[in-house]
Amino acid sequence: MSSVRPTHSLMAEFDGADALLTAARSLRAAGFRRLEAYAPFDVPGLAEALALRPAGIAPACLLGSLLGGAGGFFMQWWAVARSYPVDVGGRPANSWPMFVPVSFSLAVLGGALFVLAAMLWRARLPKLYHPIFDAPDFGRAARDRFFLVVRGDDPAFDPMRVREALDALRPLATCEVAT
Repeated sequence: MSSVRPTHSLMAEFDGADALLTAARSLRAAGFRRLEAYAPFDVPGLAEALALRPAGIAPACLLGSLLGGAGGFFMQWWAVARSYPVDVGGRPANSWPMFVPVSFSLAVLGGALFVLAAMLWRARLPKLYHPIFDAPDFGRAARDRFFLVVRGDDPAFDPMRVREALDALRPLATCEVAT
């Protein structure tokens, strides 16, 4: 039985955000499309350099808000006008102004819950294990290091070509991430 594990990706470690951004742009220009970057803080321009698509969080927020608000309005209308109508001060049973505060609150709650669900789904969380977690010094990605990964499922992935391209960028270290 072979103990060699297949390559998941190749990773380069950089000491600064500018070096990471330059490397991402360089690798995209070289034809690599499946890149991942890990940094301890937001790097302006990195999303554009990696050609990341929008996450779709705003439509989820709108949908959740509309469903929450409409659900709250319907719940109150059903309870007051259909299920248990009570004549209070001579106003109609389906007087909408009294439904606004609860409908608004449920719209905010629905939007927040849908945003949370969309964020978790888009980020593929919770992820308890990923091969990149075993890479040397990857724990420093949350403190002071910047990592750029070329995934093994990239159509242009050739380990020798990727290693040459990464070494040309003068990273602190380059390593292979096994599956």
